[in-house]
Amino acid sequence: MSSQKLGFWGVFALVTGSQIGTGVFMLPASLAPFGVFSIYGWVISSVGAIILALLFAILCARFPRTGGPHVYVQKAFGSSIAFFTGWTYWVISWVSTSAVIISAIGYLSPFFDNQTATFYLFLEILLLFTIVILNLKGIAVAGKVEFLLTLLKFIPLLVVAITSLYWFDINNFSIAQSITEELTIPQTLGKVTLLTFWGFIGVESATTPAGSVINPTKTIPRAIVFGTICVSILYLVNSIGIMGMTPGTELMNSKAPYVDASQIIFGGQWHLLISLIASIICIGTLNAWVLTSGQIALGLAEDGLMPRIFARKNKNEAPFFGLIISVLGILPLLIITLDDNLSRQITSIIDFSVIAFLLIYLLCSISFLKLLLQEPKNSQYYHWIIGFLSVIFCSWIIYETPIRTLLIASMFTLSGVPVYFFGYKVSKNK
Repeated sequence: MSSQKLGFWGVFALVTGSQIGTGVFMLPASLAPFGVFSIYGWVISSVGAIILALLFAILCARFPRTGGPHVYVQKAFGSSIAFFTGWTYWVISWVSTSAVIISAIGYLSPFFDNQTATFYLFLEILLLFTIVILNLKGIAVAGKVEFLLTLLKFIPLLVVAITSLYWFDINNFSIAQSITEELTIPQTLGKVTLLTFWGFIGVESATTPAGSVINPTKTIPRAIVFGTICVSILYLVNSIGIMGMTPGTELMNSKAPYVDASQIIFGGQWHLLISLIASIICIGTLNAWVLTSGQIALGLAEDGLMPRIFARKNKNEAPFFGLIISVLGILPLLIITLDDNLSRQITSIIDFSVIAFLLIYLLCSISFLKLLLQEPKNSQYYHWIIGFLSVIFCSWIIYETPIRTLLIASMFTLSGVPVYFFGYKVSKNK
């Protein structure tokens, strides 16, 4: 039924909503030690994100099926590799969701003075269950809420960022001594690009509900590209504004950089309003990722890569079982990463989750090139350029990443081995 499907603005909200969240709010603190290199990182990751947006736009136009990345890998390399792609994508979506929940509640800290980490954990769990209940109402309802939350994002972000330019001081972009001593320039660029690319994770999210989108071959590609360009501009303006008004030594210890910036700009109690808006924006991202998690499991089940129970829907056409299992996967992550230092808590999640996503993006890029070889008549020269640039971008960041981070990220994929042999493969042999 069309009433249960998303149109252009619903998909646009999903694209921007899944990207604009913890990246724009928490990254200024994480990037502060890197000084001016952080701006270079935003530029590089923006270009990479737009290239990937074009790649996923082309892939989705060719294969408009629910699930996202695993669909394209399955077309190129078969079901086994597609299973591990989909499994990794699903599990890592839990990790991303946990970071968003932590940030959403963290931005409410000005309203709760001197509370324990356990108190914030309780609020995080309460928020998670509220969003899941909303998504159980169906994708159309979740999409409408996401669009309203997206509208709330752009206005305050632009107001604070542009106003903060009045206090801009290039000297605030100083590089910490520890960075210059421990990292080479290529390593520094790789590190800041890894961090800033966190802000673009979700560029492919609009491909996951393809079966629930009106005219997906046209709607999704347009929304992905337009949404990612808007996000890129917004990130760059905000990073320059916030980092330019606050000395790096202060910014790196900030729990809520936007709240601190609004206190300087507006004074009084206005920072409380900004804090509330920032939390709402993160909740919008949370809603987008919970929606995506359910659709990933649904797509895997519909393609026979996960047990059929994940394909079951409730009366609102929501993937009930997939959403519930996603919640059960997120809860332990909230407990394990419990930390009084919010910035450290978020940064510990960002590094290995971004790499896991990049491994998926790299595999999708390679799949894209293989599909072009298989169907040369349906390919254009610019398709090859997009494919090769995507491979180069993903490979470079992965190459500059420490081995320890790569090993942790690979464990998300390896966690699917038992499920593959005792679930998927056994069911295939019956």
